[in-house]
Amino acid sequence: MGCGTKGCKKRSKGSKKEIGGAIVAIVTPFRDGKVDEEALENLIEWHIKAGTHCIVPCGTTGESATLSHEEHMRVVELTIETVRGRVPVIAGTGSNSTEETIMLTHHAKKAGADAALVITPYYNKPSQEGLFQHFETVAAECKFPMILYNVPGRTGVNMLPSTVARCAKNRYVIGIKEATGNLHQVSDVIRMCPRKFIVLSGDDFTAFPTMAIGGKGVISVASNIMPKEMAAMMNAFRDGKMDRARRLHYKLFPLFEALFYESNPVPAKTALEFMGRISSSEVRQPLYRMSDANIERLRSVLADLKLV
Repeated sequence: MGCGTKGCKKRSKGSKKEIGGAIVAIVTPFRDGKVDEEALENLIEWHIKAGTHCIVPCGTTGESATLSHEEHMRVVELTIETVRGRVPVIAGTGSNSTEETIMLTHHAKKAGADAALVITPYYNKPSQEGLFQHFETVAAECKFPMILYNVPGRTGVNMLPSTVARCAKNRYVIGIKEATGNLHQVSDVIRMCPRKFIVLSGDDFTAFPTMAIGGKGVISVASNIMPKEMAAMMNAFRDGKMDRARRLHYKLFPLFEALFYESNPVPAKTALEFMGRISSSEVRQPLYRMSDANIERLRSVLADLKLV
């Protein structure tokens, strides 16, 4: 699908709005096998009212791997159209094909996104030089702000800090989502990259520690469930209220764990259905509904947090 909706307004260099804080990797709601556009719009409005700082459509949590190109583009367009410039939109555009990544990034740029979230190519297992050349090629072809996405647990390849630092010399590579869960690696990335380079936690459980060592926020699964509290944690940290930020970190910690009882985003969608935020927790195969035992464990955590 092309940029035929009213949300597709071309921007040549992306937005100047600040990227950081509590950034939701938003789920893609499905109903009867199709994208539930009304549910997505309602989720976006809820997030903006709750104080979520940025929105990422078509990330891992958005089940980008099983969206068709037409669906992927429509979700990005609809997100931009619904947000209406109130917060930055960082569109997931990465693939294990450089050509496909370029195509999706061009679309995000034309649609009016503020930046692209570009995962390291998965399954192919490129070398560090291959990773560098991949991002250099995408930057040269698209000339659009990119946030790299390093998640070796999903991709099978770890982008080393030295490679990130090489990429960070490119004016279009503005940051990274670091989802190794390794604060040593995050520290090396921050130490080796320019001061303006945006380092974001890719895991909720390292959001607070990453901020403490110089990060700028988190691309969050938990923000799908408790957006107000995740935003409050980030705001407290930014305001120097460390005790409040730390308390929120520990309050939310059981949720951080519960959302990975099974593969993301299965628990997140299940929780949203329990909360009445979406009408169906439907995921696409090969993902499958949660086991009954894990549903009960999840429900218990949500009850303790007074969400159900």
